[in-house]
Amino acid sequence: MAAPDPRFVVNVEVFLHHGDRWLLIRRGDPEAHATGTLAGVGGKVEAPGLGPEALEATARREVREEIGVTLDGTPLRYADSSFFVADDGDEVINVVFLAPLPDHARPFPAAPDEVAEILWLTTEEATANPSCPPWIKRSLERADSVKAA
Repeated sequence: MAAPDPRFVVNVEVFLHHGDRWLLIRRGDPEAHATGTLAGVGGKVEAPGLGPEALEATARREVREEIGVTLDGTPLRYADSSFFVADDGDEVINVVFLAPLPDHARPFPAAPDEVAEILWLTTEEATANPSCPPWIKRSLERADSVKAA
């Protein structure tokens, strides 16, 4: 008997930067995974309307929906990918991008259930923060390395 086809949630996360600081969010209480922890802005790839550059389109949509920033014309750079099992048991493939915060942008918690707070932290401040989970530390350090390259 053949093994069942694997099924994964595909998640995209974006670390926006301005100077030496990264925009991180504190995840809202209603979130199903990692409530109250620091994270990049992101969410699940949604099938309807997907086409070319599905991951990049998801990244731009999530940033617009969660913090009110439009990334049209802003280059996204690949930083990292990982696999994890979410608190609700979903198996997740997470893809991480980084991008500069556009000069015109004024981020705010546009989706307050998902974004409890916006923080601007250096890599060192973020990784030392007790609310920063190990997987975010790893992705942020990778994003920092890509940014420096």
